[in-house]
Amino acid sequence: MEVAVQPGHKVSSALTNLKTIQMYKKLITHKSKVKVVSGMSLLLTISSTTLGQVAIDGQLRGRGEVRNGTGTLRPVTYDAAAFISQRTRLNFNYKWTRLNFRASIQDVRVWGQDASTISMADGNRLTVHEAWADVILSNKKDSTFKSSPFEFLSTKLGRQEIVYDDARLLGNLDWLQQGRRHDAVILKLVQKGWQIDLGAAFNQNTDAFNYNGTYYTPANINATVKDSKGNLVNTPTGLIPLVNASGLSSKNGSPAFNGPISTNAATQNYKSFEYLYVAKGFNKLKLSGLFFMDQFAKYRLDSVANSAGSDAAYVYGRRFNQKGTNNRFTTGLFLTAPIGSKTQWMLNASAYYQGGKDRDGLDLSAYMATFSIGYNRALFNYSIGLDYLSGNDASTPTTENRRFDPLYGTPHKFWGLMDYFYAGTGAPVGGLSNPFAKIKYSSKNKRFVSNLDYHYFAFANDRLDAAGNPLKAYLGSEIDFINSYTLNKITAVELGLAYLAATRSMEYAKGVTPNSTKLNNTWAYLQINIKPDFLSK
Repeated sequence: MEVAVQPGHKVSSALTNLKTIQMYKKLITHKSKVKVVSGMSLLLTISSTTLGQVAIDGQLRGRGEVRNGTGTLRPVTYDAAAFISQRTRLNFNYKWTRLNFRASIQDVRVWGQDASTISMADGNRLTVHEAWADVILSNKKDSTFKSSPFEFLSTKLGRQEIVYDDARLLGNLDWLQQGRRHDAVILKLVQKGWQIDLGAAFNQNTDAFNYNGTYYTPANINATVKDSKGNLVNTPTGLIPLVNASGLSSKNGSPAFNGPISTNAATQNYKSFEYLYVAKGFNKLKLSGLFFMDQFAKYRLDSVANSAGSDAAYVYGRRFNQKGTNNRFTTGLFLTAPIGSKTQWMLNASAYYQGGKDRDGLDLSAYMATFSIGYNRALFNYSIGLDYLSGNDASTPTTENRRFDPLYGTPHKFWGLMDYFYAGTGAPVGGLSNPFAKIKYSSKNKRFVSNLDYHYFAFANDRLDAAGNPLKAYLGSEIDFINSYTLNKITAVELGLAYLAATRSMEYAKGVTPNSTKLNNTWAYLQINIKPDFLSK
């Protein structure tokens, strides 16, 4: 190889360059030591030192469960269910003085849900969990900005998790394998200790040229549905079918849906939302306020005939092609504060009010209040508290709704790990009163953590049975026992056991046929969580 030496360059420089070129040539041609993965790592390392910081990490979380009455009471004729689910994520992160960028690819499935050999028509569950960019507009801590009118100002847009405070109203629902994320834009400001976030989202089904208006079908609809006579037919466009217990399209307005949203979004995803979040720290005390508005598409009851004549079969459901939206607002305060100078005691409290119209257009007036006191002593943490969420009673008019809906939070974290309330199986009509007590133990090296929780569940409002007799307020008690152990810096194992002793009032809370279920229900799971950082040493 010839090396040209320009005028003014020293020969030693040319020789140094020649040695460098020869070294790289040897590395490239030496197939036994240089691999594709190493080359990619080298390129990423060079990029991170010259342009920004690059990080690539992943997650493989497998969880085996035995469900014997999880989410709702187990019918007397049912046996326990067992399965293994898996979440796989690949996360790409990039940081620069003017930009933060993240993309997260996620695959969620149950082992065996796909046959060992599948056809192209079977589809998959590969999704984009996150894909957002946070454009930094002002940062006084960064000297590369010539002028920064604010301490920090940025605009974060794209598919992202939205988490605030204790994740009670807005959280990423990480316990579910699929998690929760939103397609949204957020303006984020930090100034003199204040945090102010202004966010918004707008959902639509398609960008087709011939689409009329902004009508939105707010669910992931199955491609097919059974009509009123059991025939499997294509789901009508713009219709969310109503189905009965046998899976047939139902004319009587059954609350069951074909392809429901579930979790806090219940049967209907929001059309749009806007919110303002403000927080301020005062030493170790934190106070925050939230004003959240979400809008829901209006609908009308409709039916589509599958065949002609007197023997026609129908698909019944809700058609979301009405102008306007049902607008709901939620507002309140959240407080966390130490008690005493040694901060061994900690107070958490929040209160929220919900008004406007609910998803179905009913007048809404509901509230929620919660408080807890925690105490840290050596390796143990003790806490007691109360959650109170309003509901409907016997005197509530049919045109009103007084049930508080905890928005898009993480209900699994607060109202029992068996997910009887505000999770995938809905909210009790009578609201919920939940006194609780929790004990947490952490080893000195933090590798082993054990949690023991107790929940006492009761109606928040008086309810009547089908005959008009008052129901007992007490719904049942739940005990959750969770143990986790960190094997190494990327691997953790977790074992969970839960037991629920319910009363017959729980059957009314869950909307099941009286005297048709077993009142003692259990749940167990074993989980392994592997989170490698592919570029770390």
